[in-house]
Amino acid sequence: MVVQLADWPLMDVDIWAWVGGTQRELHEAGNTGLAMALGDVPGQALEGRYAQLDVVAPAVAQHAESLGQPWLELFARYWHLLGRVGDRANGAVALEDAASLVEFAQRDDVRDCPAAPGAVEVLAMAQANTDGPGFAGTRLAALGAALDGVGPDSLAFSGLATQYVLALIDAGQAGEAVAYAEAAVERLRGAGREAGWELGAASARALLGAGRADDALAALDASTGLKPDDPVAKGRREALLRSLVLATLGRTEEAVDALPDLDVVGDHPREWVEWGRTVRLLASSGSIANTWQLGRILRQWITYFETIGGHRARFELALTAGHLAVARQGLWQARLLALYAEGVLADLTSTEGLAERVAELRAAVERASELPAPGPTDELVAYFDAADGRTADPERWVGWLWPLSGTDLEATRRHTTTLGFLGYAATGADLYWKTLAEDADPAQAGEEDISYLTGLLIEAGQDERVEELAARLPAAAGHLARARLHRARERWEETAAEAEAAVAAEPSLEGRRLWSGAVQQLGDNAKAAEIIQPLLDSGEAEEEDVWRLIVLSTAVEDWATVRVAAAKLGMPIETGEGPIEEEWHLIRAILPAPDGSQREVLAVRTGPATARLAIPQPRGMEYNAGDVVVIDPRPLEPIPEDPKERESFVVPFAGVTMLRPGGYTSWFFDGAAPSEEEWTEFNEVLAERGWPMWVYSDENYRVTHPATGEQLPGVFGWIAIPPSSRPSELDAVLDDVTEQWSHPLAWLDLAREVGIEAERHERISKEYGL
Repeated sequence: MVVQLADWPLMDVDIWAWVGGTQRELHEAGNTGLAMALGDVPGQALEGRYAQLDVVAPAVAQHAESLGQPWLELFARYWHLLGRVGDRANGAVALEDAASLVEFAQRDDVRDCPAAPGAVEVLAMAQANTDGPGFAGTRLAALGAALDGVGPDSLAFSGLATQYVLALIDAGQAGEAVAYAEAAVERLRGAGREAGWELGAASARALLGAGRADDALAALDASTGLKPDDPVAKGRREALLRSLVLATLGRTEEAVDALPDLDVVGDHPREWVEWGRTVRLLASSGSIANTWQLGRILRQWITYFETIGGHRARFELALTAGHLAVARQGLWQARLLALYAEGVLADLTSTEGLAERVAELRAAVERASELPAPGPTDELVAYFDAADGRTADPERWVGWLWPLSGTDLEATRRHTTTLGFLGYAATGADLYWKTLAEDADPAQAGEEDISYLTGLLIEAGQDERVEELAARLPAAAGHLARARLHRARERWEETAAEAEAAVAAEPSLEGRRLWSGAVQQLGDNAKAAEIIQPLLDSGEAEEEDVWRLIVLSTAVEDWATVRVAAAKLGMPIETGEGPIEEEWHLIRAILPAPDGSQREVLAVRTGPATARLAIPQPRGMEYNAGDVVVIDPRPLEPIPEDPKERESFVVPFAGVTMLRPGGYTSWFFDGAAPSEEEWTEFNEVLAERGWPMWVYSDENYRVTHPATGEQLPGVFGWIAIPPSSRPSELDAVLDDVTEQWSHPLAWLDLAREVGIEAERHERISKEYGL
């Protein structure tokens, strides 16, 4: 979906003027990457491009502060927070930042900004994500005060009103929420404005909460054509709400048809609680498969809400998952979920009626019957090992093995690791810990058991137990356990030290891998290669170790080792010595961009772990055409099985580091698109000189005819020249090849650099609206 800037809520012309001005300043300062990303911040927030957003928005805010432009700072901070408390549903972890934004928006130089009330909106959202009913009164007070200061003609009104309706619902005042939503819609209509889709959806939720499901469906139908504040999410959110309303009405078949698939909602935490609630309604009718896979996913969602402080969400999901578990006779899981939900009560401000709901789940467990085991108790381990791994139900096996766990070591291994697989690492760790560390001496345990236990403890966040375990193990095993813990927590210096000590005490494959990997993270590729080299010499190395050695040795240009390692893999290298610079095949090199995203750059693979970039890059990038980069030789996507697809497939590889800059410089061109014949000649002339060119515009790019005002197809891109060519040569060639074109091409930055006809290019840019 392509969304225009003007479609984003809470921003007006003044803000976009600030954005445009700052973009020009960034371009002039050479910060092209940030300038290109600035206007894209709203899209990053609402389209889920969070890796970019979390880098770009703080950088924009910092730049705005240094420029003394508080409105622009508000712009960046608002969208960053909206990206966190909106789709990602951040709760307690965002409260402090949201409160700080409200305080900032109240400053004398910010409060008149049309977007200032948006700060109150995102704080209310963060509070709702944390504990909606618990913060209901606080939200109503703050939102009410904000609404008193804006009228229906304000861009902020609809969003604030929507949050007010949702707060009334959380306060248990669904009837008042219905009335308020209707009044807000009328106020907007009286001001000549239309309500947003989100306000219509909130009204439908209020009607559903008031027990008026038929009216809720009618309200949802009436609002479907309204313009959404979040156009990217509207489709799935509307479908999910429709499914919930239909399921409530007992129109099961229609509800199932409307329900978004798991792969649609799976990346959108804001929808998870409502999706789980709807699935529970539909599963009870047998219309939705209630499987162990569903239980595992819900447990993963609960863990997510633990990390972001979504306390009410994890309580609701725990109960939903618990009742679904009872329905499929996963009673051990339902018991654990009831205990978990009970523990969440301490994090909630409003707990009215919640203890009773936990008790209801426990009562359902007691009424249900356990599934009979598939065989005698003393033969269950054998049955487990014989089960088909693709069709076996791990949830049932956890229940069957539970009576043996903690007394039979073989059963305990299988039981606890399966618990970890299903999302209950802490429970598995407790059982395994008792077996190996409380009821026995861990120093006498097998290497596999120690590895499994360490993994469970790390996954469960029981770091102190890992340290205690390590202290009770022989030296090599103890150092290895600590190294695993430090690696999981990305403490690279500590990982390297412990892994080195483990190898010194007793050389092992895992020890060298941990040591080498940590040293590589610390930036010493030569030492990382040296650490892994003995594995190759001893014959212990597996294929992954050989490839790691190739990458590390390539990064330090140890070509002799690269050749030896490549020979181990049966990979022929034509040249016998020196740098490996062959012409293999086209690849897509996946490289970092300044805005935190990644860029795909066409490149020619020149060796086992090298590629030469073939496409000119905009100014401000850390790489350009002609650069040789080290790549990770593991493809990021599988090779297509279909022969026709395989013919056009270009394999993507992750870039690791720069090996050798090519020294190319990029120059921008822009203008009306030439004829096909003119364009062919343009390409041929540049190719003859070995100057890479790439068009960055698409078919939608248009420029303005200076005489008629007609919109013409446009073209812009970059040309890269090597250090052996002077900018004046490129200027002369471009001047010559475009001289007879119907419409002139502009290369303003290049003209300014060489000091030739810069005024002409300025005039072209202005006349054609470039």
